[in-house]
Amino acid sequence: MPPSPFKKYFTYFRFFYGFLKHRLIVAFALSIGVGLMDGLGLTMFIPLLQLIDGGEGSAEGLGRLAFLVDGLKALGIPFTLVPVLLIMVLFFLAKGAFKFMESYYRVRMRRYFIQRLRFQTIDRLSELSYKAFVLSDSGRIQNTVSGEMERVVAAWSSYRNVLQSGAMVFVYMLLALSVNVQFSLLVALGALAINAIYSKLYKRTKSLSRKVTNLNHLFQGFLIQQVAYFKYLKATGKQRAYGQKMKDKIVEIENSHHHMGFIGSAIEALREPMVVIIVVGVILLEVMVLGGTFSAIILSLLFFYRALTYLISFQSNWNSLLTMQGSLVNLMEFLEELKAGQDRDGKLPLSVFRQSIRFDGVSFAYQNLPVLRDIHLELPRNQTLALVGESGSGKTTLMNLIAGLALPDQGGIYVDGISVRDLNRATYQSRIGYITQEPVIFSDTVFNNVSFWDRNTPENRQRVQRALEKASVWNFVETLPQGMDAPLGSGGILVSGGQKQRISIARELYKDVDILLMDEATSALDSETERAIQDNIEALKGKYTIVMIAHRLSTVKHADRILVMQAGEIIHSGSFDELISHSGPFKKMVELQEF
Repeated sequence: MPPSPFKKYFTYFRFFYGFLKHRLIVAFALSIGVGLMDGLGLTMFIPLLQLIDGGEGSAEGLGRLAFLVDGLKALGIPFTLVPVLLIMVLFFLAKGAFKFMESYYRVRMRRYFIQRLRFQTIDRLSELSYKAFVLSDSGRIQNTVSGEMERVVAAWSSYRNVLQSGAMVFVYMLLALSVNVQFSLLVALGALAINAIYSKLYKRTKSLSRKVTNLNHLFQGFLIQQVAYFKYLKATGKQRAYGQKMKDKIVEIENSHHHMGFIGSAIEALREPMVVIIVVGVILLEVMVLGGTFSAIILSLLFFYRALTYLISFQSNWNSLLTMQGSLVNLMEFLEELKAGQDRDGKLPLSVFRQSIRFDGVSFAYQNLPVLRDIHLELPRNQTLALVGESGSGKTTLMNLIAGLALPDQGGIYVDGISVRDLNRATYQSRIGYITQEPVIFSDTVFNNVSFWDRNTPENRQRVQRALEKASVWNFVETLPQGMDAPLGSGGILVSGGQKQRISIARELYKDVDILLMDEATSALDSETERAIQDNIEALKGKYTIVMIAHRLSTVKHADRILVMQAGEIIHSGSFDELISHSGPFKKMVELQEF
């Protein structure tokens, strides 16, 4: 089913109006004011020419605009050279005032639009559910939030100029109709014929614009992976081959830009000659066939000359907008997808975790692929729970649900007796510390990494030091020339793996949390570093509610309870010694690791 005319021609207006509201109408009205004052000033040229030729200033040839001359005469204003010139000056001064207001208002609108657009994108991305995020295309997110955003801002500039030019064309066409209806209608019919010719070129431009947007998504995806896997690509000699794939995408992108540029150049080159041909043809038809006089159409021609200038600007900016159409449509769809994927949050706050976390028949799936099945679990406060099992057994997904990153598809999760569906999960998650296998280290100082950019006060520096001491990394930080103000480099490149992990643990301890989640937090470390960090973790036992996923079973030996998982289910549960005695799969895992 084809789109409705409103949807087809006003999609962009609806999008920009959603951010700018009445400001679009005000801008359009100011542009009309500029055109109207200019048109009235130009109208005064006709009586002025009559006066210069020695005649009397009259309303002849002004059509329905004759009211201007008649009204001034009725006010007793002498229609001589000086008063006419002064009135003309007043109209153009008024035009200047409107022009200033219009230009300054555009500056304010641009700032308001960009700020609202970026804020809304950040807010919706921040509120995106984890489940929706993991199913998203990271290349598209990266490209849309960075490169595509700039193209949308450029699209807004083009659309703003389209509105301005459209308002001016509307005013001058209206003034031309007021002077000579027949001549104006003939020229308007010619303009419609030009638009029909251009419509196919516009359609091709839109198609190429969407292609560029999709290619940019792919390129950004390749770029993200090149950075993430740089070490592997370099070590295996695949960097050049992978770089060639990126070059191929660049060639495709630039070829599409080249085609759009060719179409834009053709439109730009043909537009004015075609319009002038139509105007000349209408003048000949009016004077030689329909019996009109040139004097009767001179003011209309003056208005059409002005309208022609803005019509050219309108079409040029419209084509510029269409070159950004792919980015604009992509952002519209992206914002709607973010809106559809928002977290469903409750309203009940959780100030502190006091009792237990309980799973009651919980099942969970990604795109109809079951990951967890009928999980029953209770984790009392300040106990240590370990999750073990083969890859794909559901350990990380279970931890994600404990962290409130997703809601169960079936069953319920209760924190201190409150369903997570009713919980304000941000207040619950503020009580959680999360430590992953790959420690999260920001490209900043030790202090900012641990405090998460908290205020740099003496009290907070003491808190950072205490957290570093608990994580057994303060002795190292003290040796740095700048201490806790030392930079750590991109991804913590300036410190070792064990030091990064301890700093990430310190960050969670700085937050004064109740729950510590550790997703294979030590599996990538050497045995000595792992043992040191494990000692730190064991020192925290009984002070925090700890959930850990462990590959090396030596790290879970002292857990209060261990869950053995298989194919999304808990097949055995108990202490280390109990599982050794009663769980064949667990005993086999222990024997394979020989400890």
